[in-house]
Amino acid sequence: MGNPFFSTVEILVLVTALSVDAFVASFAYGTNRIKIPLRSVAVISIICSAIFAVSLFLGSLIRPFMPTHFAGLLCFAILFVLGIVKLCDSAIKSFIRRSQGGHKKISFSAMHLRFILDVYANPENADSDCSKSLSPKEAAPLAIALSLDGLAVGFGAALSDVNPIQAILFSLIINVAAVCLGCLVGNKVAEKVPLDLSWVSGLLLMVLAFLKLT
Repeated sequence: MGNPFFSTVEILVLVTALSVDAFVASFAYGTNRIKIPLRSVAVISIICSAIFAVSLFLGSLIRPFMPTHFAGLLCFAILFVLGIVKLCDSAIKSFIRRSQGGHKKISFSAMHLRFILDVYANPENADSDCSKSLSPKEAAPLAIALSLDGLAVGFGAALSDVNPIQAILFSLIINVAAVCLGCLVGNKVAEKVPLDLSWVSGLLLMVLAFLKLT
């Protein structure tokens, strides 16, 4: 695990797994002809990376107080369980849609939790004013919804002694690329098509989990 090249590849795979949701959400915007201006792209990337950074920091604070073997097992458990959750992501989102009453009018509740859950299940609903353009203000709750996985993954990754600066830089760059590419591909699609790539994210996280045991 001390190999710099291997560590870089590991971080790249980790951040790519976390950015799959951003790509899928942006793809949905593209098929709906909803634009994401560069300012909003920056908001999404910065918020996702900031939350990821906080979780990395918390994990790095706890790691020195854990036995090395236990830290490795905990890292494996977090990544593996989250990988399974991502494999079931479609079912989770379908449940949220049903509990939210489908595509009914968005209503805000305490700390915007209900809105964030709605955006998590239906990313295109973040365009709450139906302007066909995602403002930075609308991009913020979308970014929070997209970064929920990063809280657990960042904490688990920090337990394995990843390079936090490198991880955060990769997160900023890859999130921007994922959003821009998702919009571009979505715009090229003539009709709305369901795109579920959560299983890719889940498999990547599970592969990383098993690598932690080596």
